[in-house]
Amino acid sequence: MNPILAGFIASLLAGLATFVGALPVFLPIRLTHRLQAIALGFGGGVMLAATSFSLIVPGKDAAISQGASQINAALIMSVGVLLGTVFLGLSNKYLPHEHFHKGSEGVNSQHLRRIWLFIIAITIHNFPEGLAVGVNFGAGNPAQGIPLAIGIGLQNIPEGLVVAVSLLAEGYSSFYAVGVSLLTGLVEPVGGLLGAGLVAIAQPLLPWGMAFAAGAMLFVISDEIIPESHRQGREHEATIGVMVGFVIMMLLDIGLG
Repeated sequence: MNPILAGFIASLLAGLATFVGALPVFLPIRLTHRLQAIALGFGGGVMLAATSFSLIVPGKDAAISQGASQINAALIMSVGVLLGTVFLGLSNKYLPHEHFHKGSEGVNSQHLRRIWLFIIAITIHNFPEGLAVGVNFGAGNPAQGIPLAIGIGLQNIPEGLVVAVSLLAEGYSSFYAVGVSLLTGLVEPVGGLLGAGLVAIAQPLLPWGMAFAAGAMLFVISDEIIPESHRQGREHEATIGVMVGFVIMMLLDIGLG
């Protein structure tokens, strides 16, 4: 299959897992704060392992295979990670958006409708995930891309449920909450298409693309997921989720990759 198409489809399937995760809001069940913390921590653990085993390590190997020395490969990955972090940091600062529990951030957010604040926040959160999947497939490396897509899909299921439950708590209907969760997933194939396209066209960009995606994901983990999971004194439950998510993603990546 064409690597760009493969990256798009893989990131689309991973993103649609948020829609699947949101469906239980139609059932008469209640997601407790403890379960929310575990679910968010699980997502953070998956992303943390993916950053290490699916992006930084293969990105370093790609740089070396292109002729870079060990130290130059390390420098490329370091600079790329910092660039991804800066990009997400600036997006987080200047794009008006709203966290489910931390409130509004950015400029002029009071002039935007609440739904667009949520959508922008979701875009900032999920775009790096699709980018990471697309970069691997665009490089013709499904052995790394498939476990990464599976892992991100797994973490998107509880994430979609948390998004939907949070919207329900704000007074939105179940259909509305599930619809916004679906939009969460549809952001990821956009990143997947961009990442796969850039890397497929310009192979030397592969290590830079992997490092950039890793930095963006690290920013999301530290700035978004961990603070959300630690609210209301649920640090212990969130840590359990992080460890389980990390181990599962590590097993997927090493076992399938």
